[in-house]
Amino acid sequence: MVAKKETHQFRTEVQQLMNIIINSLYSHREIFLRELISNASDAIDKLRFKAQTEPDVLGADTEFRIKITPNKKKRLLEIADNGIGMTYDEVVENIGTIAKSGTAGFLEAAAAAKTDALTPEFIGQFGVGFYSAFIVADKVTLITKAADGKKATKWESTGDGTYTIEETDRESRGTTVILSLKKTVKDEQDFTDEWTIRSTVKKHSDFVAYPVVMDVERTEPVLDAEGKPDGDKTQKVIKEETLNSMKAIWTKDKKEVTEEEHKEFYSHISHDWNPPLAHLHVKLEGSTEYSALLYIPSRPPFDLFHQEQKHGIQLYSKRVFIMENCKELMPPYLAFVKGVVDAPDLNLNVSREILQQDALVRNIRKNLVKKILELLAGMEKEKYDQFFKEFGPFFKSGISTDYDNKDKIAALLRYKTTRSAGEYISLKDYVTRMAPDQDGIYYLTGENLTTLANSPYLERLKEKDYEVLLMTDPMDEWVVRDLNEYEKKPFKSAEKGDLDLTKIDDEKKEAYNALFDYLKTHLAEKVKEVKPSTHMKDSVACLSGDVHDMSAYLEKFLKATGQEMPPTKRVLELNMDHPLLGKIKTIFEQDKDSPVLKDYSDLLFDMAVIAEGGKVENPSRFSKMIGDLMASKLDV
Repeated sequence: MVAKKETHQFRTEVQQLMNIIINSLYSHREIFLRELISNASDAIDKLRFKAQTEPDVLGADTEFRIKITPNKKKRLLEIADNGIGMTYDEVVENIGTIAKSGTAGFLEAAAAAKTDALTPEFIGQFGVGFYSAFIVADKVTLITKAADGKKATKWESTGDGTYTIEETDRESRGTTVILSLKKTVKDEQDFTDEWTIRSTVKKHSDFVAYPVVMDVERTEPVLDAEGKPDGDKTQKVIKEETLNSMKAIWTKDKKEVTEEEHKEFYSHISHDWNPPLAHLHVKLEGSTEYSALLYIPSRPPFDLFHQEQKHGIQLYSKRVFIMENCKELMPPYLAFVKGVVDAPDLNLNVSREILQQDALVRNIRKNLVKKILELLAGMEKEKYDQFFKEFGPFFKSGISTDYDNKDKIAALLRYKTTRSAGEYISLKDYVTRMAPDQDGIYYLTGENLTTLANSPYLERLKEKDYEVLLMTDPMDEWVVRDLNEYEKKPFKSAEKGDLDLTKIDDEKKEAYNALFDYLKTHLAEKVKEVKPSTHMKDSVACLSGDVHDMSAYLEKFLKATGQEMPPTKRVLELNMDHPLLGKIKTIFEQDKDSPVLKDYSDLLFDMAVIAEGGKVENPSRFSKMIGDLMASKLDV
């Protein structure tokens, strides 16, 4: 029977990806070894997990290991494991296609990176590490056999846009990746060199849980019959040596773990080569026993806001890997936390469904969340501001989803304000410096900080010297809704409702009623009411809403996300003390049918839209009206 052999084209996206890796990541050539070792470690993890329910799958091969075999003469480098292996169909699905590789996400991030040289974390974060082999290899050959398979599969490519895949033979399960190395030039690392391989494994893969081994040649004295050196005689011997420490550092006393070890371990489990911002090392003994080593990243992972975003916790029991992406151990708003939890009393055969009901897991989760929030609360201001800048929009969602810790999360919120000079302040700081007669926490939401700080909504509040929180994150709309108050001080929108900061002159209001009725009639399709402003002191017009109305920013955000919104009308507020309004009132009283009144009505509405950072419906008309007004006033 002739073995099946096929030739395929790489998907366009995969070919793009390989070109980026080969050209842009050349200065980080050694990462290919890190990625291939990591893939081998993952394959062994999967086999160990499968063996919990199918012990026979291991057969007699129970000593897990990853072996590196260099061949200097032939310029070959092999990385082999005895993990779960792949079937023919799995090779087709996982290598050369976009289905499982994360290629699309990689390309999007690479395009947005705005740099000619991408950094190594791009490779690990997107799960496309296999392709990094082409940085150093002219040809890559993969031979793999599934743990329960009869035939092996051979995949091969020179990275030229095509690859072949065929059935072959392999004695035992696992995967071997064979690299036909490119010629090295002066000062380049030679990955057939023992020291180069050792130093690369030590730097990038020291904490891999399985032995990374290599046969090395050593010169030893020849021993005589009594076991003593026979003069100066020596001999060459080949010995297998383990290159990595395999230290499960979460089991050590936290005082014994160095910052360098934390950095290396974090890089290993997260594939993020930026140092972590902070770490939490917990070891609890007693009725609930577990160890945890958790890290706060310094930068968000690429998939932080994706629906399929992975949680960063790996679950172990007595150092035996159970599962990655363990959502049951950390709430969604802390999904960016990376690390390891080792619970000795947990059943190795546990499923996600069982985890959701497990009292031990719920207890661990409760304790870890408490510890993480304490860690964040104890950070130095500069470090915490960095955290909040990167993770604040995601972290804030805990206000709406974690009722038990709502107050602790609220204490960790940070905002810029009309008085903070661009610095973040806490809600506690805000309440501490509230004016004596101030009865609420004023806030304003919108896209742009500068627009908010100069908004006409704030003019009366500034006159009273009231500080206002400036919120530029859509999530803040839900924060103020679900938090409602802080330290018994209610949140009050600077945009919606009456501010009640100054008393409106009833006589003046009555004098403007007819004009306001006219404006309301003319703008009936756009506004639901025209009234004297309680917000403005210097500006002439703004748009506000009733207390329970949706803010303009939230409405705009929801529309941008594709949600259909029913037509809404706002309240047009006008400043009766502004001279422009007084002159429009004079024209109205002299001639209620004057054609300019309609133009001025539209102009007032457009000015209000622009004041809140919106876009006018007819910019050319607005521009012409402003031009005409300027021309009529310029006396040259």
